[in-house]
Amino acid sequence: MQRPRVYVSGPLSSSGNVLENVAAAVRVTRQLIRAGFAPFCPHLSYHVDPAGEIPHGTWMEIDLPWLGAADAVLRLPGESLGAEIEVAEARQLGIPVFTTVADMTHHFAGEASAVA
Repeated sequence: MQRPRVYVSGPLSSSGNVLENVAAAVRVTRQLIRAGFAPFCPHLSYHVDPAGEIPHGTWMEIDLPWLGAADAVLRLPGESLGAEIEVAEARQLGIPVFTTVADMTHHFAGEASAVA
């Protein structure tokens, strides 16, 4: 069975400390891997551009195509214009948005049992 693809959405630089936000996203990404998902963590792009030279709009152009390939979005807490754009895009595409790993796990467990 293929792991469901999960796009991790949450604050990077707009609220809180950037490195703490990256660390929080990495922690939840590891949790998703252990729970049987295939996560995509756009927060890791921080390491591509730690000085913030690439404009926010360019990052959105890079991230949104990956979001479109997701089976679900996990929205992390915290204010974030980018995350709000991602959630709106997911909803427009009919991709479910969750705020907890437990809710997402329950949702996909239900889909797996409906297929079996």
